[in-house]
Amino acid sequence: MSNTEELNNWAFAHKCQKAVENLKKNGFDALYCHNGEEVFHYIVNEAAQAQSVGFGGSLSIADLKLSDKLKGMGKEILNHGLPGLSPEEKLAITRRQLTCDLFLTGSNAVTLSGVLVNIDGNGNRAAAMFFGPQKVIVVVGRNKLVDGSIEDAVQRIRTYASPPNAKRLNLSTPCTTTGFCSDCNSPQRICRVTTIIEKKPRNTDIRVLVVNEDMGL
Repeated sequence: MSNTEELNNWAFAHKCQKAVENLKKNGFDALYCHNGEEVFHYIVNEAAQAQSVGFGGSLSIADLKLSDKLKGMGKEILNHGLPGLSPEEKLAITRRQLTCDLFLTGSNAVTLSGVLVNIDGNGNRAAAMFFGPQKVIVVVGRNKLVDGSIEDAVQRIRTYASPPNAKRLNLSTPCTTTGFCSDCNSPQRICRVTTIIEKKPRNTDIRVLVVNEDMGL
């Protein structure tokens, strides 16, 4: 590891730990993780008692490659992003995710003050984050941390997350051509539901893992 990388990791470690501290103040169970491998083992351990595991469509989760491991443990995997599913099958899976034993997702942005901010097209991922599943684990890479306000978090999502996500999903929106959000009225627009989780919801067991690595978009 170069000196530049070491210094960068040192600086981000302090940001991650500040986010964890403030997430805890807001009632969340929050944990600092050094890397994705640490997250992988944490989730596998937490999944031991779960029968059904929902995947919310997060690249941060997909990049951990948990599915095969959890299948091998006998878990029912609820992943609406699998290839070959019909629209009806996808919808049925997203509805079942709302009552699964363990729901895995990322967060589009998290402020250093400990607030989770997300923007969805359908709202299924965001909805499952705050009510329904028995347990929710939110994985937050250091690239998702925002120093400023909730408005800054929304801007971060529209600037850095929404255009590449629309491109990934092969949607016909202005941002997939220009690379910039234009607050469009496209029928395929994915920025439709914005959620702000300021404090831990009373009836939901949410664990937020803040990782000192870039994860997802």
